[in-house]
Amino acid sequence: MNTCHNALDRHVEAGRGEQPALIYDSPVADERMRYSYAELTSEVARFASALAGLGVGKGDRVVIYMPMVPQVAIAMLACARLGAVHSVVFGGFGAKELAARIADAEPTVLVCASCGIEPSRVVEYKPIVDDAMAAVATPPRHVVVFQRKQARATMTERDIDWGELMAGSEPADCVDVAATDPLYVLYTSGTTGKPKGVVRDNGRHAVALTWSMRHIYDIDAGDVWFTASDVGWVVGHSYIVYAPLLVGATTVLYEGKPVGTPDGGALWRVISEYGAKALFTAPTALRAVRKVDPEVAEVAHYDLSKFRSLFLAGERLDPETYRWAQAKLGVPVVDNWWQTETGWPIAANLRGLEPMPIKTGSPSVPVPGYDVRILDEDGTEMGPGQEDAVSLKLPMPPGTLPTLWGADERYVASYLTRFPGYYLTGDGGYLDEDGYLFVMGRTDDVINVAGHRLSPGSMEAVLAAHPAVAECAVIGVADRLKGQLPRGFVVLKDGIDIDHDTLRGAVDHRDASRHRRRGSLPAGDHRGGTAENAVGQDPPQVDAGHRRRPRRAGPFHHRGPCGARRAETGAPRRIARRCESAVPASARTVGRGSTQVSDVLFWDTQRK
Repeated sequence: MNTCHNALDRHVEAGRGEQPALIYDSPVADERMRYSYAELTSEVARFASALAGLGVGKGDRVVIYMPMVPQVAIAMLACARLGAVHSVVFGGFGAKELAARIADAEPTVLVCASCGIEPSRVVEYKPIVDDAMAAVATPPRHVVVFQRKQARATMTERDIDWGELMAGSEPADCVDVAATDPLYVLYTSGTTGKPKGVVRDNGRHAVALTWSMRHIYDIDAGDVWFTASDVGWVVGHSYIVYAPLLVGATTVLYEGKPVGTPDGGALWRVISEYGAKALFTAPTALRAVRKVDPEVAEVAHYDLSKFRSLFLAGERLDPETYRWAQAKLGVPVVDNWWQTETGWPIAANLRGLEPMPIKTGSPSVPVPGYDVRILDEDGTEMGPGQEDAVSLKLPMPPGTLPTLWGADERYVASYLTRFPGYYLTGDGGYLDEDGYLFVMGRTDDVINVAGHRLSPGSMEAVLAAHPAVAECAVIGVADRLKGQLPRGFVVLKDGIDIDHDTLRGAVDHRDASRHRRRGSLPAGDHRGGTAENAVGQDPPQVDAGHRRRPRRAGPFHHRGPCGARRAETGAPRRIARRCESAVPASARTVGRGSTQVSDVLFWDTQRK
């Protein structure tokens, strides 16, 4: 078999070569481009030939460090065509992160762009590549550079211009590979600091993604599909590049933001302009839109008549964001939960097979092939409504990771040792009486207050329910009496002004009554204060009495679903911890109260 053949050539051979395969839309570069299946096949085949000319063959690795441009998909598919193994590195990573991935993958060639484009600046990639190459003992022999007009790269002897390389290239045929041969390696963070290379094989990956597009997302040949993510993450691998092309759909590759490029209607413009049947993005994108356009007034400017479903993944979908999107957009809002390691949904509502009732806060039920169990610390299976470690009973279904790149023992230790016979997801949650899964957060995010194990997700839901709050996060802080206390951070909606005590009082009432019903937490203390201008600052040294919440040791601590760090109900908790450490000592005065969230701090992201 060959994944590239199944994603491209077979559609051309079936007579659909003129159908759009990939639409590139870049408001930041002011560029738009369409590739038919025939055109994309030609570009991929020619770049595959160019890579082969540089010594890339079956089983060789190619590191790809590019922004959201068509060439990133072309490079990925060209590697697949040759039977080579691509490893895409997110363009937001710096030289240190890139060097670690180069060192582990040992690529023959590195492919990069000269720059990436943010709404307010151009980020030059080539200096980052040069620094990373200098830090690696055995760097790749060649660097292929796609030059962008916004910032052209300075070339060295090892560097080759993409355009010049393609100019004399003839198309290469697909190379036969075994179904179990690796297609790509995608790195995700590990507990030791060394990234873990998640391996995806060819055959099982193609089967799983094809099934998921039709049965989970209700997308088939000829449909237009828009995933607003980045190819540097697993969502981009699976649902920008491979899955839509495997079923013969048209995929939209968007180089922009949900807001600010130019406004809160960016996503609706793309859906309208290309007639997208569905949008797949992260809850954070919707919260960003809600913050600047809470009434979704921008939708009125666009024709969304072909828009049928909104799919969300990558972080926990808080109930308030779900209810807002459902009310304002008028289409089913469908959560799905999975991880970089699985490559496709573990739990989802099967929109293309048999849609089920949607329960707020749940990605619905386990997808066929996944046997989800909730296990306590002793490995005992928990009953309905009992929250603990979400685990997958072996064997795993097609498409999930068979191992970690060059680290079989680490794979077993990270995922299969804690509960023999089970895969450890690292997430905590519960199954209800109907078999619906509720994922409440990473197990290493659990806050232990006086022996009570509390989920930040449930407390974040209380904060997020307040009409003044656009984004929020809850973390644990050290407390001499109770061990830890929850601390909440909030970002207010644009144009909203509310004082600390008013917001805290509202949270006190809702949170205390909720948790008294659950019997999960005794009264805690208030700590007043504000956290401003904390984003992007290096946190100061935190004193022993106010240190960051300790992380659970062992295999529980690794990256969250779909590769992204846990963003939960908005701001990532890692950023919240940075904000928390930046709060001055004068803001840590203690008063008495009965709220569950012991502190509500205003995180002012506007004053930078």
